[in-house]
Amino acid sequence: MKKIDFMLTAFRDGFQSVFGARVFSKDYLPLIEYATKECGIKHLEAGGGALFQSSIFYTRENAFDIMDSYRKAAGPDAELQTLARGISVVALKAQPKDVIDLHARMFKKHGISVIRNFDALNDVNNLIWSGQCIHNAGLKHEVAVTMMELPPGCTGAHDVPFYEKTLRSILDAGIPYHSVVFKDASGTSCPHKVHETIKMARKLLGEDTHIVFHSHETAGTGTVSYIAAIEGGASQIDLSLSPVSGGTSQPDLITMWHALRGTKYTLDINIDKIFELSEMFKEAMRDYFIPPEATKVEPVIPFFPMPGGALTANTQMLRDNNLMDKYPLFIDAMGEAVRKGGFGTSVTPVSQFYFQQAFNNVMFGPWKKIAEGYGNMVLGYFGKTPVTPDPEVVKIASDQLGKLPTTDHLSALETDPTKGLKAAQEALEKEKLPVTEENLFIVAACEEKGIAFLQGKGALGVRKVSEEDKADTTTAKKAKSKKATPPPTAYDISINGQNYNVRFDGPNAVVNGKTFEVNIKEANGNMGEVAAEAASKVTLTEIKSQLPGLILRIDKTVGAQVKAGEVILIVESMKMETPITAPHDGTLSEIMVTQGAQVVTDQLVAKLLG
Repeated sequence: MKKIDFMLTAFRDGFQSVFGARVFSKDYLPLIEYATKECGIKHLEAGGGALFQSSIFYTRENAFDIMDSYRKAAGPDAELQTLARGISVVALKAQPKDVIDLHARMFKKHGISVIRNFDALNDVNNLIWSGQCIHNAGLKHEVAVTMMELPPGCTGAHDVPFYEKTLRSILDAGIPYHSVVFKDASGTSCPHKVHETIKMARKLLGEDTHIVFHSHETAGTGTVSYIAAIEGGASQIDLSLSPVSGGTSQPDLITMWHALRGTKYTLDINIDKIFELSEMFKEAMRDYFIPPEATKVEPVIPFFPMPGGALTANTQMLRDNNLMDKYPLFIDAMGEAVRKGGFGTSVTPVSQFYFQQAFNNVMFGPWKKIAEGYGNMVLGYFGKTPVTPDPEVVKIASDQLGKLPTTDHLSALETDPTKGLKAAQEALEKEKLPVTEENLFIVAACEEKGIAFLQGKGALGVRKVSEEDKADTTTAKKAKSKKATPPPTAYDISINGQNYNVRFDGPNAVVNGKTFEVNIKEANGNMGEVAAEAASKVTLTEIKSQLPGLILRIDKTVGAQVKAGEVILIVESMKMETPITAPHDGTLSEIMVTQGAQVVTDQLVAKLLG
C-alpha cells in the first residue's frame, strides 16, 4: 500500500478555523506530547498565520514563548511547521525586507523546522525574498500556489493553466524549496480541478518532489478533493481532529482514515490511539465556545469564497461588536468585492480585504468607503493581481486613499518610514521597552497592539461557553450606559435645540469648558439671557463613532486646537483602523472614551467647540 503523509493542523489551523485562534496554550500543549509520543504523529502545524497575532491580541501570550513550549512538548525530532504570508509574513500588512528576514530567523530560533510560504495574489515576486530568507535561516521552505474557485460567471484565473503558469514562474525564479503545496483555504476548488492540478504538478516536478494539497471542508467537498489529490499524485494532505475538524476546518483524521479504507492508500496510523487523542482533545476544549457556523457545511460558499480560517475569525469579531445580525449581508456583499478586486485568492490577507470591503459596503453604502487593505491591493501595493481590478473601483480607491496605482510595490515598502525594524525600534524606545529581536518583530507585525501587549495592557478575548450568553450583549450594554450618562453640569441651557453647559467665573462665562469675556449686569435679574449671549458665540458639535469597535488610539487631548479633517482618534473594527476626524476647525472640549474601550455605532466619543 502507498503511504500518504499528513500534517496535523488541529493545533493551528484548526484553532483558527473554529475559534478564530483564540485558545490558551496551556489547554492544548499537554496534548501535543501525547500526539507525538503516544500516537506517533511527527508532523504538526505549530504556529504562524493568525495564531501569532491572536496570542498577542486575545490571549495575552507571547507567541515566541508558545513556540518554545510547543517544541519542548513535541520533542526534538518532530517536524514543526508554521504558515507565512509571503511579504506580509504573519501580519496583515506587507513588510519590508528586514522584517521578512527577521521573521525567518526568529522562527528558526524558537523551534520551527518548516515554513509554508504563500502569496495570496500568486505574485511570484512576493515569494523570492521571503523564500530565500527561509532557506538562509536553515529552515525547510514549502512554497505555495494558492487556489480557489471563482464565483460563477467569472473567468481569467484559477484554472489549471493559471496554476501551471504560477508554478513555472516559481521554478524560473530559482526560489529554493523543499516541497510544494497547493493551498485552497476556502475549500471551494472543484475536486476534478484539484485532480488535474496535482497531476499537472507531478508531471512538471517529477516523482521525487514532495507535493502537498491543503483544503477545508467549508463547501462540503474537502474529503472528496483530498481523494482527488491523492489519486492525482499528492504526497501529503493536511488533516485536523475533532472538535476542530470538518466544517470550516480541514477534514478529520479519523474520517480520512475511514475514507481510504479498501483503497491502495494508507495513513499508517494507530487508530485506537487517535481515538484516545480525539477524546482528550474534546475534553480539553469543552469550555470553549464553538460558533455554530464553524461546524456547518456552507454549500453556497463558492459564490463568495470565504476561507474557513477567516470565516470564524470574522464572526468572532462580529460578536465582539454585536453585529452578527448583519452577517448574511456582509457575506452577500463579499461576492462583489471578489469580482471587482482582481481575483486574488481568498486567503489571508486578501480574504480579509474582501470581507473588510464587504463590511464597509454594508455599513457605509457601496464603495463609499474603501477599506485600506482592499484599496492598496487594487492599486498594486501588495503586488500584481491575477487579473486587472475593476477600473472604477481602482479610481475610487486612488481618490479616497490619495495614492496612485503602482507596479513597483516592493520599492515602496523599503522607502516607507512607518515600516521596518527602525520604526519598530523607535516605537519601543519611545515607550521605554526592551529592544530585543523578538520585541522588534512583535511591534513590526502587531503595531500599537504589540506595544500594548509588551506594556502588559493587552486585551483578553477568549470565548468560553459559560460566558457566551452574556458576551454578545455586555459590550453594547456598557457602551450604551456610558452614552446615556450626561456629564456633570452647572447650568443647562438650550438654544435652538443645541445644549450648552455654562458657569460663571467673575467677569467670564465658561461655556462647555471654553472661557469668554462677557459684560455681566443686572437685567431684570435674567441671568439666562447673559448665558445665552455667551453660548451663542460658539458652536458645540457632537462627534460620534460611525461603526462599532475598539478605541485603538486617541491622538488628541482635551483643549487641543484641531483643523477640519484632522484625526482625533482611531476606532478598530474587523481588523480595520477607521479614523474619527474633526468635522470643522475648533477646540476639543471633551473626549468621552478611553483607549481600549468598546464603542457602538453612533456612540458619542468627543465634543468640539468652534
